[in-house]
Amino acid sequence: MANAPVDRIPAAKVITDPAALGRYQHDEAEWAPYGTPLAVVRPRTSEEVRDVVRFCLEHRVPVIARGAGTGLSGGANAVDGAVILSFEDMDQVLRIDTDERYAVVQPGVVNDDLRAACAEHGLWYPPDPASSPWSTIGGNVATNAGGMCCVKYGVTRDYVLELELVNGRGELVRVGRRTAKGVAGYDLAGLMVGSEGTLGVITEITVRLRPSRPPERTVAGYFDSVVDAGQAVSAVTAAGIVPSALELVDRHCLAAVDAWKNMGLSADANVVLLGRIDTPGAEGDAEAEQMRECFEKAGAGWAVVSTDQQEADALFQARRLAYPALERLGPLLTEDVCVPRMALPEMLRRIEEISERHDVHVANVAHAGDGNLHPLIITKAGDDAAKARAQLVFDEILDEAIALGGTVTGEHGVGLLKMRGMDKELGEAVLGMHHAVKSALDPAGILNPGKVVADRRG
Repeated sequence: MANAPVDRIPAAKVITDPAALGRYQHDEAEWAPYGTPLAVVRPRTSEEVRDVVRFCLEHRVPVIARGAGTGLSGGANAVDGAVILSFEDMDQVLRIDTDERYAVVQPGVVNDDLRAACAEHGLWYPPDPASSPWSTIGGNVATNAGGMCCVKYGVTRDYVLELELVNGRGELVRVGRRTAKGVAGYDLAGLMVGSEGTLGVITEITVRLRPSRPPERTVAGYFDSVVDAGQAVSAVTAAGIVPSALELVDRHCLAAVDAWKNMGLSADANVVLLGRIDTPGAEGDAEAEQMRECFEKAGAGWAVVSTDQQEADALFQARRLAYPALERLGPLLTEDVCVPRMALPEMLRRIEEISERHDVHVANVAHAGDGNLHPLIITKAGDDAAKARAQLVFDEILDEAIALGGTVTGEHGVGLLKMRGMDKELGEAVLGMHHAVKSALDPAGILNPGKVVADRRG
């Protein structure tokens, strides 16, 4: 890289100091392997990204795109000798079109920053992963991130209209369109969303926006067990209620947040279920009360429609802080399974059984409204035996999710940690289709190699 032509890769944008490379080597996935990159490049333009990819094509150097490094599956982890393309300097909201209701952003824009910019125009970008204060839109697109409100409003793929990207041949291209309709050709933009940088390097993103929504009502319920809370979620689903959020947090998560942030939220319950309704007017009031009744009938010891907005917001903030709070206590192995909502109680029961059988502590937090569970497997640093048991728990949870008709990843991506589970979920024929797509769009095999689908080209 040091000998690359200055007009292709300006020296000021290249990091090769080993001490500085360390922070780019891996994401937040515990135990996912990573290598040592050759260099990190921090481009500012799409053309610079193209030039880096072309250089890497010429020299058969792996290219790994990186946003904020908040991923939880190892999708942005370095391999030995790779060039890391860090998008931290491509962080501009380029345009907000209030008439057509879309925004054009660079991949390094932080999710919450985009939402704040849209709010100034009375508009809203719905996908809201728990990492929204830190994660980038590029990373969200790479993993097809969801979040709390996706139970009603959908995931990232539902909002991506158009992408600019550098493909595996080093060409800067656009896929998708900004019109309300368009069916010319295959949905290549949709294909890129969730591909984790294995099919192209995204340089610009156009996302659909919605009008700002009315204030939400919050419904809180305390339960003795995660299974009871799961029954409440199934009851809400069966009642036809579509919440704007429905989140499950156990007391271990709340206690960890309290220990970190002194928020005073630890509840006298084993599990807290948090629902939100944003339907306006009397209809929304009725839905909130109906949700409260579902909680109560499923066994909630206490259930209420909150009248204290500050307290309600604090509970949801605690939900967002659950992962970093627990991470402070020791290494975490994070799950991301998703099952049919009516299967949620059974999946939660199976997680408890697996945890007890292997003597491994599992804290539960979930986007319960859409069946997306994030069991957090907790071990002590340096306890190799516990680590081995935790890996067994991780694998068994994946297997049970598949057995219940679910998937091994709802929003975190496959990366490195879920490849075995994805192979089992998809089967040989469908995996062959994935490999064919990868070979066609990345013929040299340099784009985030070894992730999502293992290279079979030998």
